[in-house]
Formats: sequence, C-alpha cells, structure tokens
Amino acid sequence: MNHPNTLNHRVIRLLDASLNRASEGARVVEDYARFVLDDAHLARLAKELRHGIAAAGGILPLADRLACRDTPGDVGTAISTASEGQRTDAWAVCAASLGRLQEAIRSLEEYGKTIDPALGARFERLRYDAYTLASGLGGTQRGRERLGDARLYVLIDGSESSEAFARRVETLCEAGADVLQLRDKSLDDRTLVERARHLASLCRRHGVTSIINDRADIAVAAGADGIHVGQEELTVADARSVVGPGRLVGVSTHSIEQARTAVLAGADYLGVGPTFPSTTKAFAEFPGLDFVRQVAAEVSLPAFAIGGITPANVSEVVTAGLRRVAVSGAVSGASDPIAAVESLVATLGGQSAG
Repeated sequence: MNHPNTLNHRVIRLLDASLNRASEGARVVEDYARFVLDDAHLARLAKELRHGIAAAGGILPLADRLACRDTPGDVGTAISTASEGQRTDAWAVCAASLGRLQEAIRSLEEYGKTIDPALGARFERLRYDAYTLASGLGGTQRGRERLGDARLYVLIDGSESSEAFARRVETLCEAGADVLQLRDKSLDDRTLVERARHLASLCRRHGVTSIINDRADIAVAAGADGIHVGQEELTVADARSVVGPGRLVGVSTHSIEQARTAVLAGADYLGVGPTFPSTTKAFAEFPGLDFVRQVAAEVSLPAFAIGGITPANVSEVVTAGLRRVAVSGAVSGASDPIAAVESLVATLGGQSAG
C-alpha cells in the first residue's frame, strides 16, 4: 500500500476531484429519490452509497486533498458542452447525475489501485451498487410514466368463447378499468394466444394496459403491453430478456423484502398482497394491510394491492396508503360487474395513486 504522502500530487488531485464528483452525484440522486419520488427505499440506498464513497475515500486525508487541490489551475473548468446546461425535467437531472456518479466511481476504482488494490476492489463494489440503484430508479421512473394514473387492475380468465371474452374486455374497458390481465391456466397455448391478441387489440383501442400472466412468450406473440410474474416464475431479468425493454414487467410480492428486491431488479410495478382472503386463489399466509402500509411508506414504484379486495373493503386499502388495487372475483363474481368497477374507481379516485 502506498502512503498518500508518497503519491504524485497530481494523482491526489485526480482522486480528490473524483471523490467530489461521486459524492455530489450521489447527493443529487438521493435528493431526487427523497423529494421528487418520496421513495424512502431508494433514498436510503443513495445515502448509503454516498456514505460508502466517503468512507472509502477516507484513506486520503482531507488535509492532503485540500493541499493538492488547484481549482483555478484546473483546465477542465473551462471545458463544457451545450448538453450540460440543458435539463428538461427533474428526472433528466437525476439521470445525468447517475451517469456522473458511475463514471466518477470507475475513475476512483482504477486510480485507487495505485494506493492499494483493495481500495480499487472497494470502489468496484460501490460501482456495482450504483448500477443497481440506477436500475431501481430507472424502473420506478418507467413504471410511473406508464402507469401513473392507473388505479384499477382487473384480472380475467379466457371466458367460454372468443366472442364472450371480447364482450367482457370491451365492457371492462368502457366501465373504467385501467389495466386488464389475462390469467387462465386451463387454456391450451393456441387458444391463449388468440385470447391474448383480442385483449391487446381491444385494450389498445380503449387506451387500457394489457398484461399477460406468467407467459412472456405469449405476451410478445400477442403484442400485449406486458407480463406479470410471481415469486416462483420468471425473474424480472429473465422476463425482460424475452419481452424486451419496451414492455412492462410486474411482480407479485408478499413481503417488504420481496418488494425492495423487485424494485432494484427493475420491475415496472408491484402486486402487493394478499391483502384479504380471496375467493379466487388460496394463500397460506396473509401479509394483509400491514404490508400495504409498509410498501406505501417505502416504495414509489406503482404498487397494486391484491387479494380479496371488494367495493366493501377497498377503502381500507386507501386508508393504508395505496390507491391502486388489483381485483378478480370482486368484478367477475359480481351480479353487476359494471357497477362493481364504477364503485371501485370512485373509491380509488384522488390526487395520488400511491
């Protein structure tokens, strides 16, 4: 290990500048997660990254860094590009800072090796942490842009015929559903593709988001807007490798740890539950409204509470902090599905979807 006093003062200047860029970039990202997204999970990770950079950089005494700093003589202060002075919105500011953050950590990683290979390895781990944070922020931004106003998500089966299915989709779209998911394990693949194509086409006509449960291949073949996976199905990365960057990937979560993991994996939205006992699906455990409260307090990625939600209890979900719900039996089993949708939409209405 080289002592800082034996290092070339120009290398110390370089490391000082990179430490400043990295910590400044992390602060800008943290502020975006904290104040723009109100996302406690991502803000905490950004803060931890910022502190990790400071701790690793502590090997260079501040007195040495300041002694070697020469801002007036830095040729880089006079170099700029037109794009640096243009930011279209807060996300553009955050995205630019994420890039600066990752670049600065890479510089620290490489030049840190001149002090100690272990220091280079330490910054390498921090760089991977920055990549993961960027994935979480990117997925959150993408999900909020695509699903910002979506409140009611309805899961449907394939119906007894193609004609009945089409009528059902039309009815739900016209009644006010924002997202429709086709979930039917009983259909053969050809029939499932046919139903999925109907879903995608009709939803597109009405401006409703179309999702296919579990089957990434069917979602692509049908031209649906996305796929939904559970904890035992495809990972977000595997689903993304099939459906590509342009389609949504949603994930069912049953604990706050699973929700945090899905955010960092780049999911576009979460299913949160089960909230109440369901008439359409059996569960061994119910994380319930406590889980809804945890997600509402920590995560700004679009999150839909699911499981046993009806017009009679949906207000409890809203009180717990989420204005997005996914339902099945509450609509499909209702004597008047249109009235059920309208009642749910009315309760979920408000300024923020949560």
